[in-house]
Amino acid sequence: MTVSPPSPARQLWAIALPAMLTNVATALFGLADMWAIGRLGDAPAQGAVELGAKFMLGLLNVFNFLRTSTVALTAQSSGRGDGDAGETLARAMAVALGIGAVLLTAMPLAIPLGLDVLGAEGPVREAARSYVAVRYWAGPVWLANCVLVGWLIGRRKVRHVLVVEIIANLVHIALDLLLVLVVRWGVAGVATATVSSEALKFILLAAIVVREGAARDALAALGRKGTWARSELARLFALNRDLFVRTLLLTGSILLFARVGARAGPVTLAANGVLFQIFMLATLLLDGFESGAQVLCGEALGAQSRARFTAAVRSALVWGGVTGLAVAALYALTGARLAAAFSTDPAVIAATAQYAPWLALLPVLGVSSFVFDGVFVGAGWTRAMLGTMAAAMAAYLVLLWTLQPLGNHGLWAAFAVLFGGRAVGQALVLPRLIRRSFSAS
Repeated sequence: MTVSPPSPARQLWAIALPAMLTNVATALFGLADMWAIGRLGDAPAQGAVELGAKFMLGLLNVFNFLRTSTVALTAQSSGRGDGDAGETLARAMAVALGIGAVLLTAMPLAIPLGLDVLGAEGPVREAARSYVAVRYWAGPVWLANCVLVGWLIGRRKVRHVLVVEIIANLVHIALDLLLVLVVRWGVAGVATATVSSEALKFILLAAIVVREGAARDALAALGRKGTWARSELARLFALNRDLFVRTLLLTGSILLFARVGARAGPVTLAANGVLFQIFMLATLLLDGFESGAQVLCGEALGAQSRARFTAAVRSALVWGGVTGLAVAALYALTGARLAAAFSTDPAVIAATAQYAPWLALLPVLGVSSFVFDGVFVGAGWTRAMLGTMAAAMAAYLVLLWTLQPLGNHGLWAAFAVLFGGRAVGQALVLPRLIRRSFSAS
């Protein structure tokens, strides 16, 4: 008796749902940070946490290619059935450790430079410096966690990652409450909670990888010449190069968003910080479809199955779109009330209500770009993804300048076009890429 394989939708949800819950758990620490510091009723302190978080996002998010490339290469290896997972893990972890060492060396220069770029001044700058000076030490651990999470997702071990995220973020939230509201450490308490939870996450992820036997395979792969073969390294660095530059552009757009918002004063900066964290919650929820598309499209490409590939793309776009509309409707009904819960400052609450409608638009515009990102990364089409990101970034920069008369609404409008433009560009080049990659299928 032949057992039919699960439908594309079922396979997608088996990866996407745990990934969504994992991402939401990840977002909770950012929301917990803003909520805890917001209880102090200090707009400059809340703005400092927003700027400090943006600094760390700008510093580390450009290296998120460690996670995405590890997912893609691990999934492609599974599709081919060549048992290359240990070598993939060894190469990626070596890159992560090297980057971590460089970041620690650059710390004395990176912190003041980053705060200058963000336009931090006065009390906000001093508080942001205190935050970053503590949280910076979690950077190398974050890089290693990217590799471990990417490897586990590529092996469809998404539920393991979910359990780790829930545990680490519950600890993070508890530390936020203790260090900020009880011990009264302020912004330093928020940063200490992040460092502690990141270290705990690494311990738990490493334990899972050891139990899976991958740590032993990776250690064995370190001594094999094939692991460091020029062709394999060239493939890894080409993938990572494109992802690095693309992420650099995306992170630059977020930093510009924070910088422009900071010019409007601490109240607008704090309001944008609250709304951005709520938007990130939706982003990380919808990003589950990106994880599903990465794995399924990577496996299909490894197996050279065009039918599986197109079915995975179609399923991710349909279900991602449905979920995006549901999130948009929820934010349209509750966005302003939700944002008001993150501050006790009446001016900040009023500002969040004024700009909350953007929360309902962004999930609809963004979900297709998230799905296409997963498709392009899983298939290894990183150069094309970089090109579409560059075009969208150019449009974003033009709009930041032309929409200045609209004030903060113009800033949010330009940010919305950034996501919509990415999706349009990716949709236009997708058919050609499929024909090229599956020409023999």
